Amino acid sequence: MFYVYILKSLSDGSFYKGYTEDYVKRLEEHNSGLSKYTATKTPWILFYVEMQPTKKDAIIRERKLKRCKADYFLWLTQQQTNILLK
Repeated sequence: MFYVYILKSLSDGSFYKGYTEDYVKRLEEHNSGLSKYTATKTPWILFYVEMQPTKKDAIIRERKLKRCKADYFLWLTQQQTNILLK
């Protein structure tokens, strides 16, 4: 199983979208400065997590999310696809 996730920076409110097999470990990596793009905007929180059956599906979904605006992310967090609600 793969996961598509959205992180929110607590320092500037920006969003980061990605995919992974382990979203908890990936969050730790982002907050530890192991990702070049997110290192300067720590701390990050998990804002949205969605399951995808394959890596290909996760990549496609991540690319779609990268074109979306913050209003959509706010709406998305309240949807049943957000496994953080469970």
